[in-house]
Amino acid sequence: MRLVFAGTPDAAVPSLHALAASSHEIVAVVTRPDAPLGRKRVLTPSPVAAAAAQLGLEVVKAERLDPATTEVIRALRPDLGVIVAYGGLVREPLLSNPSHGWVNLHFSKLPQWRGAAPVQRAIMAGETELTASVFQLVAALDAGDVFAERTLAMPQDVTAGDALTLLAADGAHLLVDVVDAIADGSAQARPQTGEATYAHKLSDDDGRIDWQQPRAGVLARWRGVTPEPGAHTVLTGARVKLLAVRAASADDAPLAPGEIALQERELRVGTLDHPVVLERVQPAGKGAMAAADWWRGLRVETARFDPAPDAAAAAQSGAQA
Repeated sequence: MRLVFAGTPDAAVPSLHALAASSHEIVAVVTRPDAPLGRKRVLTPSPVAAAAAQLGLEVVKAERLDPATTEVIRALRPDLGVIVAYGGLVREPLLSNPSHGWVNLHFSKLPQWRGAAPVQRAIMAGETELTASVFQLVAALDAGDVFAERTLAMPQDVTAGDALTLLAADGAHLLVDVVDAIADGSAQARPQTGEATYAHKLSDDDGRIDWQQPRAGVLARWRGVTPEPGAHTVLTGARVKLLAVRAASADDAPLAPGEIALQERELRVGTLDHPVVLERVQPAGKGAMAAADWWRGLRVETARFDPAPDAAAAAQSGAQA
């Protein structure tokens, strides 16, 4: 079939490569425009744009799939549209323009975690499985019939970034299988069943660690927001990024939520139940460093991270009551 592929981030690149290596023809790759990256804000092509250029494919850069972009795609006479994390909605008339419509590779077990951040939200919620799904795109968000899905056990201590890498590779093969099946007429899709949940796009606020939560919740939050938008906490008003965090030993001395202490050459922080160990941090205005070295440089023995806003408000409300 003649395919149009729409995608933008690293997670979409394995699918582009897999389809390019298949028996189908990619007539164009649609991706978001170049974005400023780094401290110097240099305009940089998206990972999908860079991969498409290496493959010698035609690239269409579009902020959204507007009427002008729709006409460009229509003129290519595609049989099927394929979308993987493009970052924009496909609406009519483009939605039904290819003869077989559009299919979407999504990283959740639908209808759970529809939306922009399924892997991150699943990890933050303490899910134990990762799933890639290929479904028929419809006007409603991530609501179309599912052609195929593949589920993996959640690796222990996996971050959202690593989980996306795993699903992107596994999902690429699943996607090609579905495209092949659509081409030969054997594809069958089933309606989604069960309760739908929505995975809102992560904001910087999602990365703020609430030390009033149990250790399992703190670690799940850290894993879910790593590497983007990144986890952070605040010490006397100054922001500290948390680059590497792990559970402390089960027999470690307890600490109050947010309390910081250097114990046995490791920097520990208390949660609602058991402490965690900070391994690497990045204080505001400085580079990444070992957490214990940062703490020694502060020349204090004990301190406590500022409570997260919600936790602070709850504590204040309780005090007034």
